[in-house]
Amino acid sequence: MGGYAAYVWSSYGVSAGVLGLCVATTYIRLAWLKRQLRRRETELDDPK
Repeated sequence: MGGYAAYVWSSYGVSAGVLGLCVATTYIRLAWLKRQLRRRETELDDPK
């Protein structure tokens, strides 16, 4: 029983970690895209 519970908990932890990593990378990518768009807008507003 103990080994099965450990297997379930470990697989759950791995899947939760993968999900968290996907969410984190998506969040970072969205933040980077927002920054790029904002930089482009400021360049358009203030041409050099």
